[in-house]
Amino acid sequence: MFVVVLLGVLALVVGGCVCVVWAERGGPRWVRAVASATLAVGELLRQSDRSRRRSMSRTGGDGD
Repeated sequence: MFVVVLLGVLALVVGGCVCVVWAERGGPRWVRAVASATLAVGELLRQSDRSRRRSMSRTGGDGD
């Protein structure tokens, strides 16, 4: 079951990347919408990673 979920997530990621490239080349409106959503989710993930790293560096989170 876990493998099926991972394959589904992988398919969404690859599909999002394809839509970003297609939108850059002037794809249809729905492709541009999916590309915008993909880029927004990517930006949210980057921001959450930055804030997590910042909080770990403040607390000395070296895993011990």
